Amino acid sequence: YLMGVGAPEDLVNGVLRGIDIFDCVLPTRIARNGAAFVRGGRINLRNARYTDDPSPVDPTCDCYACSRFSRAYIRHLVKADEILASILLTTHNLHFLLRLMDDLRKAIRKGRVAEFAGEFFEAEAVD
Repeated sequence: YLMGVGAPEDLVNGVLRGIDIFDCVLPTRIARNGAAFVRGGRINLRNARYTDDPSPVDPTCDCYACSRFSRAYIRHLVKADEILASILLTTHNLHFLLRLMDDLRKAIRKGRVAEFAGEFFEAEAVD
């Protein structure tokens, strides 16, 4: 059990060290501040670069937020301090972490967790 660790890279490192239970507020905290986990890192939708971005928060994600709303729209919600922004980004961030942990469990079962971790860390570094 590891409390207070919730960044995707920390979860992967924790699993590599044999930790199997995590507890952290990070997915909701960063959502309240307009940020989202994405494949390769994290994006902050407060950034002006997303003002007209029609793509989903994470193009590889099938969560409610990503399948229905654009980065531009969610950025508008964030900038307007609409509670819906926090709800959508929290939904996305939790879905992202659930999918990550599911992928880690599959890698463990296949005996390729170290290979999975290597691929994961190669993809890091977005915003």
